[in-house]
Amino acid sequence: MSSRPGRAVLLAILFVTGCARKPVATSTPMPDGSQIYTRLCATCHGPGRNGYASDNAPSLRTATFLASASDAFLSEAITRGRPGTAMPAYGRALGGPLTPLDVAVLVSFLRADAPPRVALFAGPLVGDVAKGKIIYQSSCVRCHGTATQRSTAVHLVNPVLLETASDGYLRYAVAEGRAPTSMVAWKQTLTPEQINDVVAYVRSLAVAPPRPAVPPPALPGPPAAPRTGPIVLNPRGRPPEFTLKDGLYVSIDEVKAALDGRRRLVIADARPPSEWLNLHMTGAVSTPYYDLKSLDDLPKDGTWIVAYCACPHHLSGAVVEELRKRGYPHTAVIDEGIFAWQQKKYPVVAAPGTLPPPAPPPSAGPKHEIAPR
Repeated sequence: MSSRPGRAVLLAILFVTGCARKPVATSTPMPDGSQIYTRLCATCHGPGRNGYASDNAPSLRTATFLASASDAFLSEAITRGRPGTAMPAYGRALGGPLTPLDVAVLVSFLRADAPPRVALFAGPLVGDVAKGKIIYQSSCVRCHGTATQRSTAVHLVNPVLLETASDGYLRYAVAEGRAPTSMVAWKQTLTPEQINDVVAYVRSLAVAPPRPAVPPPALPGPPAAPRTGPIVLNPRGRPPEFTLKDGLYVSIDEVKAALDGRRRLVIADARPPSEWLNLHMTGAVSTPYYDLKSLDDLPKDGTWIVAYCACPHHLSGAVVEELRKRGYPHTAVIDEGIFAWQQKKYPVVAAPGTLPPPAPPPSAGPKHEIAPR
């Protein structure tokens, strides 16, 4: 298929930023969507964009998805993420690594082999919320979860998803499904009126998205990993006595006990700074998985360094893998991740207005594999 929709967004951004009116310096090459995807997205969505490589991240090449998702919808998803899930905000204005131009070329890359766009339902959708709730609870909740519990498929109660998805997009997803995933085409089972009822119920669950914390103005380039406090916690404390599962994973309970015992350690947040700014474990330092320079100031003196993310293993696993390559003697992945930590009401720093996240999925998929130490 032609990637005209992606090119349209790209040209619009070039015009707004002025790149279309003046030559681009030869020292600043045009960003490559494939490279951006490999560096930032493949960890969770898979190298082939088939999804479910980590934390049930959905497929980004399903025909019914690409045929119905607008460029604006894709851009918003990349820029703002999905608060309360492992999908971070990648927009630079929010503390992520991507400029609007980067986002545009990434959208164009996703469109490269997409099917033609379909005409979506455009009229006002009228449905019965009460009837839709009955259908959702009997047919949808097992995979899509509830307002307080995520499950194995896209969490439909996400505030940014519901703010940016049109009724037509939601209706098409229910009717046509997401073959070849487990999301079937419900038009074979439900009437058009029942599909409207389901969409109306899902819409009734929407809440206002939290206002994201915005990083302070910085020099040109991706925001640096924030350093607002000490790197080493309890610098005069004794080392923790962790018992690692599979030579790699430490439980959140053991980490909490180490903090309560004032043990010396470093807690590394492997997510983008955009996520650290909105929510992080108390005392954690930002070490984005794609920014290896953020590891340069971590002590290499035997201090334990434990990393976490929201996947809950893949991004933190990449950070620990790099630390072990550098010869750091004591490193581990916090097994359950930030949201399980918060669910237990362990100490966090949260931006004002941050919504409590839904409980993590019962199963987070395969773990990041690193040779045990």
